[in-house]
Amino acid sequence: MISTRWIEKRRPYWQQLEELLQRGGKLGLNSLNRAELQELSLLYRQTAADLAAIRQDPSSIHFARYLNQLMARAHNIIYAGHRASPLAMITFFYREYPRLFRRNVRYCLAALLLFAAGSVAGILLTLQDPDYPREVLGPRMMQTIEKKEMWTDSVLAIKPVASSGIMTNNITVGFMTYASGITAGLGTIYLLFFNGLLMGVIGSACHIAGMSLKLWSFVAPHGALELPSIFIAGGAGFRIAHGLLFPGVLPRKESLALAGREATALVIGTVPMLVVAGVIEAFISPTALAAPLKFMLSGALLVLLLAYLFGVSREEEEAAAGRRESGARLDMGLAR
Repeated sequence: MISTRWIEKRRPYWQQLEELLQRGGKLGLNSLNRAELQELSLLYRQTAADLAAIRQDPSSIHFARYLNQLMARAHNIIYAGHRASPLAMITFFYREYPRLFRRNVRYCLAALLLFAAGSVAGILLTLQDPDYPREVLGPRMMQTIEKKEMWTDSVLAIKPVASSGIMTNNITVGFMTYASGITAGLGTIYLLFFNGLLMGVIGSACHIAGMSLKLWSFVAPHGALELPSIFIAGGAGFRIAHGLLFPGVLPRKESLALAGREATALVIGTVPMLVVAGVIEAFISPTALAAPLKFMLSGALLVLLLAYLFGVSREEEEAAAGRRESGARLDMGLAR
């Protein structure tokens, strides 16, 4: 049961949050200085924890309603949309997106593992039944593979058109994988596993036909960006599913809205990667460029991508975490 003494201790923090929200709601968050913004963030998290505690006590239902309304106001103000600008876009991609990715990296890792499981299943099914690739890929594609020819050779004749089509297709697949998270993740699971299965079947069929080098030297240059983009889109789908299935202390609708914002930002960040991958797939991957050079390009792109996702803004993030920890300790001292 929540004591009156505990409520009296916490009430000043709720009032402080309400005052900051009143100023931020009238004049915008830009009217708050850096210290006040940090304080707003800390009070928002603390009030969410208070609301979770009060909900366990049926006798404090009126306080729960008050805090629920306060949290809704805070959420709307903090996550309100801002007018886009070139500088805001640069800040998003340079600073915010790597942090966003790292916060959700476990979902992207789950997508990668699911894709890998599909690939292993495709390899095993092909080894068990040599006719299985024909059922999955169709007789026309299998005839091309058996002739030791790449089905992508026609791309060279229509590079600009092919590039546009590849970009559109890849972006569509990414957004479908992300949007399927609303099915509690079932659609995302199916798309990731099926695409992994397809990759495993194609790889196995080409290996049997003695075309492994042709296949992987084609996939490697653009795959260094395209495949991580698909994994990130899958992670975005799983982020939506998590917000839907496990709302925690927030109402399910609010939890889903918050997850949807993060997931949308995640998948939007993959668009530039898919555009570059589409250009490479049309203009470099199917060419007669030496295989070692293609693999070197793939390795360089992958290293740059990982350095961007895991390295950019890391020092600022650690410094911010230190400031939050110091603030939390100070707050605990005041509460005592």
